[in-house]
Amino acid sequence: MTSRGRDRVADVHSVVVTHMPGYRIESVVPLGEGLDNLAYEVNGELVVRFSKEPDPVRRTALVGHEARVLAAVAEISPLPVPEPTFTVPEQGCLAYRKLVGVPLSDMPRHQRSAHGTSIAATLGELLTALHAVPVERLAGLVDVDHQPLAEWRHEATEKYVTVAGQIPAAHRRPVEAFLDAAPPEEGYTPTFSHNDLGIEHVLIDPVAWTVTGVIDWSDAAVVDPAYDFGLLHRDLGPAATRAAISSYRTDANDLAALGERAVFYARCSVFEDLAHGIETEQSDYVEKSLAAMEWLFPPGPWNGVTPARP
Repeated sequence: MTSRGRDRVADVHSVVVTHMPGYRIESVVPLGEGLDNLAYEVNGELVVRFSKEPDPVRRTALVGHEARVLAAVAEISPLPVPEPTFTVPEQGCLAYRKLVGVPLSDMPRHQRSAHGTSIAATLGELLTALHAVPVERLAGLVDVDHQPLAEWRHEATEKYVTVAGQIPAAHRRPVEAFLDAAPPEEGYTPTFSHNDLGIEHVLIDPVAWTVTGVIDWSDAAVVDPAYDFGLLHRDLGPAATRAAISSYRTDANDLAALGERAVFYARCSVFEDLAHGIETEQSDYVEKSLAAMEWLFPPGPWNGVTPARP
């Protein structure tokens, strides 16, 4: 274990002893590192998570914000979500009792493919519930996260430059055609959403293959409703995305246009995931990103626009 890792384990011991007097710590195991957080499991039953935000003022605000968001989401979500046991905002720490299930990202790819449509259909129902919440109800609790699609494409181009050498040559021409093409139309009604619904945040029962919970709501915001569908498309593929959209109920958004934007977000976001996996030496992120190239940027003649929908 690195010195940084030992320091973090010591931090876990310190916050648990301070905020849960009498709780006996028998084991502390690293759970993983995402783009925003480091997580540890204590005694197989408690998750202690630390924000990677370097600015102490922003770090404190983020943890307090997420605790309040989780309280609100618990009243909305048809699926279990974490309920904070304690927070230490100045350390960027949030702890909660571990939910039942394992991250979908930990399961073998062939099993994810076999069960992806049923899981995605359940997540489409979750998104129905979240997107139906009047945004006025969440005023002052979550931000509006609106980034023009042209900026998404620009950032994807920058990320692609850093990872192009890792992408098989057969996919590079379709990638570059996509990055040169115009983004979809912007028109949509913003909604409240998880805003980071990748498979690492979806818990499942590995026997029944049912969704048992959704974690990490730190990015929850009022956003384009297509974005979380885009992450499902990136991680689970077109059939799963169709299942999610089929189970989605809305009167506010054009589903055909939503599907087109979902594919756009999937294609843009895959480069960030790939870069993160390379930088942090997390092979699961690298492997799932490279696997997704098959449906996001299929080899052969391609104009960057079609196929535009899942």
